[in-house]
Amino acid sequence: MNTDNIRIILASQSPRRRELLGGIGLAFEVIPSYDEEQPKETRPSRVVMELSLMKAGDVFQRRRDDPDSEKGLLVIGADTIVSLNGEILGKPKDEAEAYEMIRKLSGKDHEVFTGVTLYFYRPGMEEPRVKTFFEQTTVSFYPLTEEEIRFCVEKGEPMDKAGAYAIQGAAGRYISRIIGDINNVIGLPVPRLIQELKLLYNRPLA
Repeated sequence: MNTDNIRIILASQSPRRRELLGGIGLAFEVIPSYDEEQPKETRPSRVVMELSLMKAGDVFQRRRDDPDSEKGLLVIGADTIVSLNGEILGKPKDEAEAYEMIRKLSGKDHEVFTGVTLYFYRPGMEEPRVKTFFEQTTVSFYPLTEEEIRFCVEKGEPMDKAGAYAIQGAAGRYISRIIGDINNVIGLPVPRLIQELKLLYNRPLA
C-alpha cells in the first residue's frame, strides 16, 4: 500500500482516532469538519455512515483544489454512536445526562457503531471514489452501583464520548464482555479500515 504521493487527511479532531490511525504507520494531517451534522437516517448503522459521509465530503470539497492538488487526496471521515435497544446515546450535555446514560448501560449489552467514509481522488480522475462502511461491536457492562457510576462521571471522561464512557478510561474496569473490534469502540475500526484501503489502492488509480 504505497501512499507516498497521496495527501491523507483525517476529518476528525478526536485524539483517539488520531492515535489509532497513526498506529498503522500512515502519514496524515488533521482537518476537522465543522459542517452541521443533522442525519436523516434513524437506524444506528445508517446514521454513522451518513455522518461519516458528511464529514469526509465537507473536508474533501474544501481541500480538493489546494496548491498541492497535483498529489492524490484521501480524506477519512468517521463517526461513532452507542445504541441501547435501538435508542441512540450520543454525547451527554452535562453530568446529569452522563450519569443517566451510564445508569441505562449498567448490567446490559449495547452496540457501538462506527461509520467510516473514504474519499479518494487523483488528478485525471473524473470523480472521486467514495467508500462508506460501518463496523458494529457489542459491549457489556457489569451491574454498576451508584458510587461506581458517579466515579465514572466525576473522572470527566464522559462529556465528549458517545454513550458517556471511554472503554480505555475509568469505565473500562466495569466492562464484562466485548464481541467484535475494540478499536471500533474507541472510535476507528482499524483492521477493517486497512482492508478497505488495500482494496482502494489495488484498483487502477485512473
